[in-house]
Amino acid sequence: MACPYARFIENDNENEISTATAKLTINGAVNNDALAEILSLTGYGQTSSVKPELKRLPSSDELVNYSNYLQLNKLLDSQLLISAKHDQNKKAVHDEHLFIIIHQSFELWFKQIIWELDSLREIFANKLIDETHMFVSINRLQRCVQIWHLLCDQISILETMTPLDFMEFRSYLSPASGFQSLQFRLIENKLGLTDKSRVVYNQTSYKNVFPSANEQKDLTGSLEEPTLFMLIERWLERTPGLEDTSFNFVERYKQAVAQYIKFLQTNAESEPNPTAHHAALEDVKKTADTFRSLIDEKFHQQLVARGDRRLNHRAIFGALMIMLYREQPRFQGPYQILSLLMDIDALITKWRYNHLILVQRQIGNKQGTGGSAGYSYLRSTCSDRYKVFIDLFNLASFLIPREFIPKLTSEMKLRLSIASVNETLTKDECEEFEKNSKENDSISTDEVHSIKN
Repeated sequence: MACPYARFIENDNENEISTATAKLTINGAVNNDALAEILSLTGYGQTSSVKPELKRLPSSDELVNYSNYLQLNKLLDSQLLISAKHDQNKKAVHDEHLFIIIHQSFELWFKQIIWELDSLREIFANKLIDETHMFVSINRLQRCVQIWHLLCDQISILETMTPLDFMEFRSYLSPASGFQSLQFRLIENKLGLTDKSRVVYNQTSYKNVFPSANEQKDLTGSLEEPTLFMLIERWLERTPGLEDTSFNFVERYKQAVAQYIKFLQTNAESEPNPTAHHAALEDVKKTADTFRSLIDEKFHQQLVARGDRRLNHRAIFGALMIMLYREQPRFQGPYQILSLLMDIDALITKWRYNHLILVQRQIGNKQGTGGSAGYSYLRSTCSDRYKVFIDLFNLASFLIPREFIPKLTSEMKLRLSIASVNETLTKDECEEFEKNSKENDSISTDEVHSIKN
C-alpha cells in the first residue's frame, strides 16, 4: 500500500516518468525539506552537523566476489597429494585427498578456536566484567563448544578410510605427525594446560618438535601470557559474598557441612542392621574426609602442590558458591560460563579418544609416523591430567542437599538479584527487599526434621 503522504514529482511530460529524476516528497516538500519534515514529525528536530564516515566503495577492478574474498584459488590448490609426487608411474592414492582435507579443516577450526580464546582472555583480563561481557563470553564459549562437537564428528568421516587404504600412502608421511600441530599446542597452552600435566613425548619436550623461530615465538607467547585458566581463577576469586561481612559464604558453608555430616551420622547410627550400620558409618567417614579436603585450606594447598587440584582455595569456593546459588540472577551467567568450560574440556577429551580409536583401527599398535609410541601414547593423553578445568567437574563432590544450603541474607539476595550493585546498600533498600522475601539465615528445626522423615 502506497504511503498517502508520499508522491512522485512528475516530468512536464505526464506520459514519461524518469526514475533518475523522480524525487520522494512529503506534503510537497522536496529533497532536504522532506528529510527535515520527517525528523520534525519523529521528534528528532535538526540533524546533526557531524556526518558518519562512509566506507570507501571499491573501484570496479576491486569488487569483491565469492572466490577472491575466500581466497579459493589458494585454498583449493593446497591439496597436494604426496602419493602422486613420489610414485609417478601410478595414480595418486584416492583416500589421501580425504586425509588432507580432514586435517586441513582441523587446522582451520583450530585457528577459529584460537581467535575465540584470545578474545575471551581479553575479556576476562578486565577487573570488572559486566553483563555485556557475560553475554559475549557465553556466546563465544558456546561457539567453541559447537566447533569441538563438529571436530569430534569429523573423525567419523575419516573412519570411512580403511586400514588398507591408509597403508597405501602412510609410508610417505614419515616423519610427519599430528603431534606437530602447532595450533593444537597453542590451544592447550592458552587454555592453561601445564608442562607438568603433559605426557613426555619421546623423552623430550614437545617444544623441540617446532624448530622454526616463528613457531618458538608463538609457543613462548602462549606460555608467558595469562592463560584462560589463570583469568577464570582470578575472576572466581572476586565472587561476591565469599567472605563479606554481609554474608561470608565460606564460613556459612562450613557450618552447613557440619550439620549435614551430623545428620548423616545420626541416620547411620540409627540403622538397626549391624552390617548396614557399619557400612553407613564408613560412608559417613569417607564423606567427611571428602569435605575436609576442601574446607581445610592447608589440606587443599597440599593437593594443589601435588597436582591433584588446580584452583586456589578462594577460587574453588567462588565456583562452588556460583553452583549452589545458580538460580540467582547475577550468578546465572557465571554458571553458564563454568558449564561451558567443562563442556570444552569434555569435548577435547572426547576428540582425543575418537582420534585414539581411529588410530587403533588404522595402524593397531604400530609406531607413529613421527616416532611416537602411537596408540599407547595417545591413550595416555585421554586421562584427567589433560583436563584444564578438572576442579569444576569435581565440585559435584562438595554439593549438599538444598535443605542444608545456607540461606542468603536479604542484603546478599539484593546484591545477587541485579546485574551490578554498589557494595554499600542503604538501610531502606535492605528493608524493602526484606518485606518481599523473609527467610531465616540458618536451617530451621522443621526443615531438618522433614529431611529425617
